[in-house]
Amino acid sequence: MAKDPEAPLPLTTLWYSILLAMADAPRHGYGIIKEIELRTGGTMSPATGTVYLALQRLEEDGLIGESREAVEEPPADRRRRRWYELTPFGREVLVAETRRLHAQVGVALEKGVVDPSTLQTR
Repeated sequence: MAKDPEAPLPLTTLWYSILLAMADAPRHGYGIIKEIELRTGGTMSPATGTVYLALQRLEEDGLIGESREAVEEPPADRRRRRWYELTPFGREVLVAETRRLHAQVGVALEKGVVDPSTLQTR
C-alpha cells in the first residue's frame, strides 16, 4: 500500500527547507545548511546538531535516503561525508507541502494581508 504524501503535513520549516535543499541535487549535511542559508539570504541558519537530528528523522520516515552519488567533492571527501537525496516518497511530500503553502499564501493575498506587487519573485 502506497504511503499518503499528505500524512506528514504540515512539515516544520526546517524539514521543508531540508527537503527543498535536496530538490535539485544530493547534498551532505554541511551542504544542506549552506544551501538553506543561501536560499534564505541568511535569515535562516540552522544549527548543525539540529540539522543532523532532522536528517535522521527524515530518513527514518522514508523521506530521504543515503545517496550513491556525491558529485561535488573529490573521492577522499566522499568517504568522510554522508550524502542524502530525496526518496520518491520524499519528493511527493515536498510537492504536497509546497501546494499546501501555496494555498495558504493565496488566502493571505485574497485577504489583503500583503500587496502582491511587494512580493519578490525570481
